[in-house]
Amino acid sequence: MQELTPTEAIDLVGRFEAGQELPEEMRADVRVLGSLLGRVLQESGSPGLFEDVERLRTATIQAYTDETPEAFARAARVADGFSVGRADEVARAFTCYFHLVNLAEEHQRVRILRERDGRAVSADAADSIATAFARLSEEVGEDAAHERLRALRFHPVFTAHPTEARRRAVSASIRRLSELLDGYDTAAEEGSARRRAERRMLEEIDVLWRTAPLRAEKPSPTDEVRSVMGVFDETLYTAVPHVYRRVDDTLQGDEAGARAPIVRPFVRLGSWVGGDRDGNPFVTASVTRKAAAIASEHVLRGLERTALRVGRGLTLDAASTPPSDALLALWQRLRAGDEEAAAEIAQRSPNEPHRRIMLLLARRIAATRTRDADLAYRDPEHLLADLRTVQESLAAAGAARQAYGHLQQLVWQVETFGFHLAELEVRQHSAVHARVLARLDAGEADDETEEVLDTFRAIAYIQERFGPKAAGRYIVSFTRSADDLAAVHRLARHAVGEDATPPVLDVIPLFETFADLRAAPGILAEIVGHPAFAARLEQTGRRLEVMLGYSDSSKDVGPVAANLALYEAQAEIAEWAQRIGIELTLFHGRGGALGRGGGPANSAILAQPPHSVDGRFKLTEQGEVIFARYGDPAIAMRHIDQVAAAVLMASAPSNESRNRAAAERYADIARTMDAASRERFFALVKEPGFAPWFARVTPMEEIGQLALGSRPARRGLSVESLEDLRAIPWVFAWTQARINLAGWFGLGSALEAVGDEERLREAYQEWPLLRTLVDNVAMSLAKADARIARRYLDLGDRADLADLVMAEMALTRSWVIRVTGGDELLATKPVLQRAVKMRSPYVDALSLLQLRALRALRDADAPRDPEQERLLLLSVSGVAAGLQNTG
Repeated sequence: MQELTPTEAIDLVGRFEAGQELPEEMRADVRVLGSLLGRVLQESGSPGLFEDVERLRTATIQAYTDETPEAFARAARVADGFSVGRADEVARAFTCYFHLVNLAEEHQRVRILRERDGRAVSADAADSIATAFARLSEEVGEDAAHERLRALRFHPVFTAHPTEARRRAVSASIRRLSELLDGYDTAAEEGSARRRAERRMLEEIDVLWRTAPLRAEKPSPTDEVRSVMGVFDETLYTAVPHVYRRVDDTLQGDEAGARAPIVRPFVRLGSWVGGDRDGNPFVTASVTRKAAAIASEHVLRGLERTALRVGRGLTLDAASTPPSDALLALWQRLRAGDEEAAAEIAQRSPNEPHRRIMLLLARRIAATRTRDADLAYRDPEHLLADLRTVQESLAAAGAARQAYGHLQQLVWQVETFGFHLAELEVRQHSAVHARVLARLDAGEADDETEEVLDTFRAIAYIQERFGPKAAGRYIVSFTRSADDLAAVHRLARHAVGEDATPPVLDVIPLFETFADLRAAPGILAEIVGHPAFAARLEQTGRRLEVMLGYSDSSKDVGPVAANLALYEAQAEIAEWAQRIGIELTLFHGRGGALGRGGGPANSAILAQPPHSVDGRFKLTEQGEVIFARYGDPAIAMRHIDQVAAAVLMASAPSNESRNRAAAERYADIARTMDAASRERFFALVKEPGFAPWFARVTPMEEIGQLALGSRPARRGLSVESLEDLRAIPWVFAWTQARINLAGWFGLGSALEAVGDEERLREAYQEWPLLRTLVDNVAMSLAKADARIARRYLDLGDRADLADLVMAEMALTRSWVIRVTGGDELLATKPVLQRAVKMRSPYVDALSLLQLRALRALRDADAPRDPEQERLLLLSVSGVAAGLQNTG
């Protein structure tokens, strides 16, 4: 096949882009950003770079659109024909392009959300809290719906593994570009403001191009803490109370803001960043202390600024808004403790009692941050009491809109974030605890022993300084018995000594492997009867939290059997908790990728077994997902609204009865799918030599060199079995190879074993668990590419394993299309299908560059080439940006 002429190439690219049914505004954004990147490549790249990028772009689009072997081979020849240095530049160019396309897509989502907010029906979206409340009221009555709304809890827990493949410097550049694109949108088409915005975007894209895309060193745990703090500062601090406000506005109508809100704060933040030490030797007790201090510093600064802003706005004269007796008493107390400042504030606000109080409260918040013992608050409850005194005084004086306006936002922020921002959770492996206790019982000690004990001392210190809510949950990985949890209490006692009070701990079992999930109900029954655990259970009102891991179970038995096992475990645990009167919270250890429980959270929540949610949903938010869901205020508010609505509706009688009936009706299908999928998965992963083969046909080894996060990628020095490998690189490596095996392998065989196509279609429509599973697999397969996958698999010299993977991919694709309807993947989800198709040929370009580097690095006769290693790592970063996930 001959190379296209320039005119033919332009025509091909134009037809491909026109064929992507993009909203016109987004198409314009992509066009502008792409053309500006082209100018930067021409101005700042080496001679001929822009032309080479266009050659590869044209070739991969042609290969994608006509799907002939000849077209694909020509695209591969273009990629292979570059020098290593030029391939490096081309990879960087495509990666920049993905950052810009992702930005345009996010910008379009925000644009739609803003347009929706501008319409009167904005709060009545089908999947909003307000709509869920209305539906729930119809089913259970308004009083019961109000009770459930008051008990609602959404508890995202931010983790550090993996962090984003892109550097924070790159993220910062993209955020600045987002602001410039906003300005470009609002400027007149031909005016100077638009030209200025375009010039500044060009300047910023030049910065993006010139910024080294790879981190020189892995981030430290403290770096990861500060990265997550950026999300809090830029979005969550203001976004969360805005969600509460929107819901209250809808529920109260014209009365909103003029009387006490209906909505109670339902978001609670958690963090593993700086607390999760399972397998991460860099997370020490010192790091945990620093993580808590950094988080407290951020939230107290935010509360101080907000209190000052509210105070400065309360210029209400005592004549029009007389203070209550309680407010006057509060003024006397505050003045006695801060005389000079009180005198100065009184002079500046001579007849404004509410303003005076708020300005002094801001000083007390500042003193809490700087640890000024004379003025500092002991805990957030005392601050809330003072704020409510102000609020009640305003309301009693007839100034209800001031009482429940901006001041209410501050009250919500204190109720949500406290003085600690996010509860820092500690996680450690049960085997570590067992080793340390054995040494202590023998009167021995070593560095590991001292570090484990110091962790408990750190928790005690954090609770004393920031309050018991700042750090009280302790997660035990690989919980196998009640003794594994009791060990935590024994170690806490060892750490502080017999004469001191140990920290208050809620010890949480984590069931990760397939075998552990099966054993979980029995282990829990043993746990609640253990004396060390039963005492704490009674103190909490019989509240129990149980964590379920999605990653290791999927790696154990494959995604299909793991999903079925997770559902069964949740159903059994929920039924057991109901039977013995325990208020259960299931903590879902979901990752960003589909092979680790990722996918749309709201549909997954609605597919949970009866009583497994009951108005409470807690999950881990990992790596790039944190920034995708919470990086932009409008998107964060929409995500929280959607998830909370699903949590509210999950316990509706209609939803629970539907899930229960479907699970019973299709139990035979579940059994067949479980057995067939596991058999197929084991035929692959238990084949002798599978683990080293996997390491050879994917960039798994090289991913460990990419400075993604502080946690090591594997447990040992080499990969001789899957047990040596962590779940994240297992998923990430298959994703990079465009196979995505961890997200779909075994479903085709499972559906084939059932065989009844009509009944499977019926099950897909009626059984939420199967629908969620199949939809997630469709998404995973849509991001895979059989032609590129085959080239990766051919690196391994194991035709039997390669053929098995490819056959299962084809079988799964065929069955998913037949079960979901239509003639291609994602036919029923056009927006998602469009996003995948728009990116695919550009991801192909990076995959071809990665393949050439991987072939060179797998050549046993060639010396290790640092330039090829760099090219491979650049392509890894670029593919992650294109597919929008790592692990």
